[in-house]
Amino acid sequence: MPDLACGIVGLPNVGKSTLFNALTRKMAAAAANYPFCTIDPNVGIVDVDDPRLPVLSKISGSKKLIPATVTFVDIAGLVKGASEGAGLGNQFLTNIRETDAIIHVVRCFEEGDVIHVAGKVDPIADIEVINLELILSDLQMIDNVLKKLEKQIKTKKEFEEIFHTLQKANVHLNASKPLRSFVCTPEEKAHLALYPFLTNKKVLYAANVDEASLPSMENSLVAQVREYAEKEGNSVIPICAKLEEELGQLTLEEAAEFLQTLGLQETGLSRLIRSAFTTLDMITYLTTGEIETRAWPIKKGTPAQEAAGKIHTDIQKGFIRAEVVSFTDMVKYKGRVGARDVGKAKSEGKEYIVQDGDVVLFFHN
Repeated sequence: MPDLACGIVGLPNVGKSTLFNALTRKMAAAAANYPFCTIDPNVGIVDVDDPRLPVLSKISGSKKLIPATVTFVDIAGLVKGASEGAGLGNQFLTNIRETDAIIHVVRCFEEGDVIHVAGKVDPIADIEVINLELILSDLQMIDNVLKKLEKQIKTKKEFEEIFHTLQKANVHLNASKPLRSFVCTPEEKAHLALYPFLTNKKVLYAANVDEASLPSMENSLVAQVREYAEKEGNSVIPICAKLEEELGQLTLEEAAEFLQTLGLQETGLSRLIRSAFTTLDMITYLTTGEIETRAWPIKKGTPAQEAAGKIHTDIQKGFIRAEVVSFTDMVKYKGRVGARDVGKAKSEGKEYIVQDGDVVLFFHN
């Protein structure tokens, strides 16, 4: 089961399918110079590159490595009126309701050969078209939920508070504002979390640049997107989807060499995946042994007993303690035994907050 799911959205011809092809290292989405070439949502599961895994694996003599994974869902290019069924409309919006975050691909390049659905390149106008469609889709959903709750609260008073929260959220959406900017109490936040509202999801803007903007990946259009995202409290990752797709056709060695010639340290995809984790406050703890070395993504602030449940619910239920060694100490003292010998293996209880890079051994009934 994938650890994280991101929906890729954007107008037609902004580079969504090209980016998806690069992410999944295969030509899965038919990237063509016309809207709606992606008819069904393409789904790809991508390994998260973690340089700590091979290092631990070597220490433990593991038979296999299991990295964390991210599922990417590529949605057909949305157009104005999508929430009312224009283009391929609403069916695609439902595909991203179940994702954890939205990667919004925005075109930040001028190119006469690649037509723009609105006839001109204007990243902010593009963002606002998509945002409005997501807001309208949420309004439809909230309207349906409120009608159901109105009937239920006649006999079940416990739904009253949820009903009032959603009424407030409805007013916010009607002012053309996304739910992520809705200021609410922790209790109201919990009420909203019961429903998969699109505008309540974190957004990561992928500013798609052309090869002329390499290696800095900065231009005046990217600057506009940055300014817009900062006001919302969202992040921007400039990326050259065309370059990433080309890199996807090469071996890892060839890709590394090609990046160097362009003056780049790493692929845009590595930055994008890492940013998706950061955006969602995710960290990774590790387990290692002869059978496997594995990465386990969890929310930042997760206590040890709950983190154990990521591996198996039985380990969570029968939790006794966790023996924790930092990745740095595992390397420095050549494994868990060496770390124990110098007192670097800490015995932690169920309330211990697991940290990124902790190498954990759970003891359970």
